[in-house]
Amino acid sequence: MLLARLFTPRRARIGAMATTSLAMVAALAALPPQAAAAPGCSIAYAATSQWQGGFTASVAITNLGDAVDGWTLTWTYGSGQQVAQAWNAEVSQSGGQVSARNASYNAAIPTGGRVEFGFTATSTGSNPDPTSFSLNGTTCTGGVGPTTTTPPTTPPTTTTPQQPGGSLPSSFRWSSSGALIGPKPDSSHATVSVKDPSVVRHNGRYHVFASVYTNGYNLVHTSFTDWSQAASAPHHYLDRSGIGTGYRAAPQVFYFAPQRLWYLVYQTGSNASYSTTADIENPASWSAPRNFYANGMPQIIRDNIGNGYWVDFWTVCDTAKCHLFSSDDNGHLYRSETSLAQFPNGFTNTVIAMQDSNRNRLFEASNIYKVAGKNQWLMLHEAIGSDGRRWFRSWTAPAIAGPWTALADSESNPFARANNTTFPGGQWTRDISHGELVRSGTDQTMEINPCKLSYLYQGLDPNASGDYNRLPWRLGLLTQTNSPC
Repeated sequence: MLLARLFTPRRARIGAMATTSLAMVAALAALPPQAAAAPGCSIAYAATSQWQGGFTASVAITNLGDAVDGWTLTWTYGSGQQVAQAWNAEVSQSGGQVSARNASYNAAIPTGGRVEFGFTATSTGSNPDPTSFSLNGTTCTGGVGPTTTTPPTTPPTTTTPQQPGGSLPSSFRWSSSGALIGPKPDSSHATVSVKDPSVVRHNGRYHVFASVYTNGYNLVHTSFTDWSQAASAPHHYLDRSGIGTGYRAAPQVFYFAPQRLWYLVYQTGSNASYSTTADIENPASWSAPRNFYANGMPQIIRDNIGNGYWVDFWTVCDTAKCHLFSSDDNGHLYRSETSLAQFPNGFTNTVIAMQDSNRNRLFEASNIYKVAGKNQWLMLHEAIGSDGRRWFRSWTAPAIAGPWTALADSESNPFARANNTTFPGGQWTRDISHGELVRSGTDQTMEINPCKLSYLYQGLDPNASGDYNRLPWRLGLLTQTNSPC
């Protein structure tokens, strides 16, 4: 049998090959025609705030057809509107024709999925809404269009689209750097600590703003392209800018897109204050302080602060409102609000956003972020643990105003604490204190991509003691090690 198979005549082999080929062709011909993605979409467009000469708009795309991986939404403005600044999409405009393309983290929209983006724009006179939108060339009518078919060249395959931006886990693990940023005293600044950092990445550089302590608090700026350069980067003391001398502490930096201005928010003792600049790379360009609250501390805070302190102001905006959070070192988190068009003026309706009867469990240093690709917000808040060390709790909510649901908020399951952090270079701190996530953008939504988070924080030599203000705080970087993305 073996010899017979080895010496099969050539003509017989050719015949067998021909038969096999015909069978393959027949099998391919029998495959059903390959279906292109059935298109279908609905659009929710709204001018969420308007002012003389401009407006802010939000756009939500709901995919009613097959999953898409990569999208472009187009529409036409007929009254001279011009897009100025966008977030969560790359927006371009030629005449009245506007094109919005997905960002890197929200390209995939599963069937029934939804993505949102927003922008500011200029307008002259009237500002009518667009009347028609097209997603990847298909007009969005609120229904599913016909499926088109083409003969397949290969058998069809199926893939599961990745959810935009990933998702936050229910527990966190971190690896910490050593101390990256410490004091750089000069002839006018005998600094002993660097703390309360805020960080943004712009034009390929990290910009870090922080509190420094000499015989009082003021602010400092440093900038570098890579974290390996953080220790050697020069420090620029902001009392040499319009911010001036006097008590300034706990900064927060962001770009307010509607005004094309950078804002630095900080505490001045009796009020929440801010300065602005058009050039974040020029530390001397910051304006003189202005106050958010025209009448000082809101009454609800006076009624509940007890023997605490009014500290750690945090600004975050959605597509309609801006919110100003603050803490009191007495178990209360407060929130005020104003419209996006009125910002930075008009903060009112101050409420207790969260409270805890144990003041140490809700102490200070709140952060609130938009989670990219999700209708979700993340809140972090510093606590003092049962061991006296600082750590962070976390919650999520569908809106800035809540309701807030615990995510990782206990000492056994913290957002960030010494017990869920490794220190490859040696444990230089047991406190994970006042800090900020490295954001995916720069604007007022404070947006983060939940994939492989990084958190810039203040840490402390575990053996340090004495006056809190003179403790030798330094800045380190946490990198998430259990990212689900």
